[in-house]
Amino acid sequence: MKSKVDVLLGAQWGDEGKGKVVDVIAPDYAVIARFQGGPNAGHTLIFDGKKHVLHTIPSGVFRAGTWNLVGNGVVIDPVILMREIDQLKAAGVDVADRLLISRRAHLILPTHRALDAASEADKGKEKIGSTLKGIGPTYMDKTGRNGFRVGDLERTDRHERYATLVKKHERLLGLYSNTIEWKAAEQEWQDAASRLRELKLVDSEHWLDERLRNGDRVLAEGAQGTLLDIDFGTYPFVTSSNTISAGACTGLGVAPGRIGKVIGIFKAYSTRVGSGPFPTELEDATGEHIRQVGREFGSTTGRARRCGWLDLPALRYAVMINGITELAMMKADVLSGMDHVRICTHYRIGGTVTDRVPYDITTGIEPVYADLDGWGALSTAADLPASLNAYVARIEEAVGVPVRIVSIGPDRAETLVRESAQVAH
Repeated sequence: MKSKVDVLLGAQWGDEGKGKVVDVIAPDYAVIARFQGGPNAGHTLIFDGKKHVLHTIPSGVFRAGTWNLVGNGVVIDPVILMREIDQLKAAGVDVADRLLISRRAHLILPTHRALDAASEADKGKEKIGSTLKGIGPTYMDKTGRNGFRVGDLERTDRHERYATLVKKHERLLGLYSNTIEWKAAEQEWQDAASRLRELKLVDSEHWLDERLRNGDRVLAEGAQGTLLDIDFGTYPFVTSSNTISAGACTGLGVAPGRIGKVIGIFKAYSTRVGSGPFPTELEDATGEHIRQVGREFGSTTGRARRCGWLDLPALRYAVMINGITELAMMKADVLSGMDHVRICTHYRIGGTVTDRVPYDITTGIEPVYADLDGWGALSTAADLPASLNAYVARIEEAVGVPVRIVSIGPDRAETLVRESAQVAH
């Protein structure tokens, strides 16, 4: 029996809580596969009172018997990956027997990080908010057809290939006004790359094909969020890869016809890290309240996240562009205790009211809000309050797909599955 690849991804600007949902539904899958992004991702999972943050390794790693594949569309920093493996091992999770790395995945070199830092520093006030992990320069080398891949670590001429790419980077670094030191990090990178070479390296497209032909269920795990997609996000304030569902095909080597359901993750409100447009941003006491209660600080960078009300035009756009079949709403508990909550239903641009996301949302957009009743404390032992059910129903009506999961707290157990969720459109 041939199986399908289900896709789970962020429907906003990232940080939606994808890691938690993957962890909750992982028992239903034999394989969890990351298909894009790099260590700029920070998937946080909390269970048994412990917090775990994953940057490269898929979020199914805590489930025994689940394969975790880092696909070809991911860019890998060997140093960060090895630190992550060591931290998991110290926590009692030995990932070596359940982690697979695609030979086609590209590696982030110390010089990639230096180029990232030099480029961002030169932008001055025009910074895009890079995490400075070397992601962009690595993808540039990938599309420039001179990148260094995981499979190259198995070649006899790997040192020469590395040196050739470093020389190119050194020439590029000379063009920037800022001098970035990188050589001190080189030996640690080489040591980590040697350890990476000893992991299970696979031709992931063939490996996945075999799993699917055997009837194994596969979940493709996205990083960042739809509105950070290199093509369909709020360019240029985006990441360097395709974060949408189509990226699962190119990032894992699976055909479009093999994609099953698409699960979109979103918060009950909106957040964004770094620069870029944010129509519903709250730069007031309410925004700060959401930030503090929701602990909205980046798990990778530690930066404070910008907070605002839920943006339905943007969520509808994410549903459309990804072919999302069901949604999971996170952090409903953060809005608990408010008398009223707001939800952006449309944009007013000049004299026109629209529910579409335009080409440029950097200026001139005024959100049109609807006010709804708030809700009190939430519990896994009780049904959702009527006002929260009304909030969810308003979202389902606007976007046309059901909200299957509602998260009411950070722990794995604080997750409600709405089996009866139905939307007819």
